[in-house]
Amino acid sequence: MFRGFYTAASGMLTQQRKTEILTNNLANVNTPGYKSDDASTRAFPEMLLQRIDATKFGNRTMSLRTSSLVGSLNTGVYIQETTPSFRQGDLSKTELSTDFALREFEMPQNNDGNPSSIFFTVENPDGGEFYTRNGNFTLDAEGYLTTAKGYFVLDADGNRIQLRNGDFTTTEEGYIEQNGEYIARLGVSFANNANLLRKNAQGLFELEGGGALPSAYGIDGVRFSVNQGYIERSNVDATQTMTELLSAYRTFEANQKILQAYDQSMGKAVNEIGKL
Repeated sequence: MFRGFYTAASGMLTQQRKTEILTNNLANVNTPGYKSDDASTRAFPEMLLQRIDATKFGNRTMSLRTSSLVGSLNTGVYIQETTPSFRQGDLSKTELSTDFALREFEMPQNNDGNPSSIFFTVENPDGGEFYTRNGNFTLDAEGYLTTAKGYFVLDADGNRIQLRNGDFTTTEEGYIEQNGEYIARLGVSFANNANLLRKNAQGLFELEGGGALPSAYGIDGVRFSVNQGYIERSNVDATQTMTELLSAYRTFEANQKILQAYDQSMGKAVNEIGKL
């Protein structure tokens, strides 16, 4: 019976964690470039139970132990991992010169099933690079192109991009021009296995173990365009997420009722059967 407590409790904890993930997705449904998180649920390893019987003979120093199979026991479920979904989001027109969106036309197909994707390259203040699909950029007081949270956007050579003002144009190939003069090429990085990227607290991606992704320009099988005056919307499906959220809540309630039933049974075992 105590095993039933743990199984029901693990189910409640799993659905609570899943609810938190789905709620966070809904909260970012209007965040540009946001990639929804998917939770992978897995069962704990099953245990094979056996009963051991000891048969004693007349001589107390000798005994024969035999065992009989009881069966397998599953000890509940847990959230194994949370992985972002790198599906392309819809593009929304803003007509702001500092807004950018990446549109994927062709990405290599991996034999292992892992997704490939492209990202804007952002400077990591601690060294290295961050990556994002949120192209809602701005110009700081010194004319540097930055993210909404103040991180410097990098060009294809890994340098910061400085502009005179917001009056500039960018081609679909990422070339930035101002007053007829070439300024820089917007940095776009390619991840052959996007699952190797880890999302940090700022909503930016970074490569696990450090290092940097290669430039997406000139890679065979990678076709995309840089769209100025657009932003990529979140790829969260609000309707599907709400349905999954209600399902997780009902599953949580079902496990809660099972836990209450176990509690009532234990109460009777202690207060009523114990009197006999």
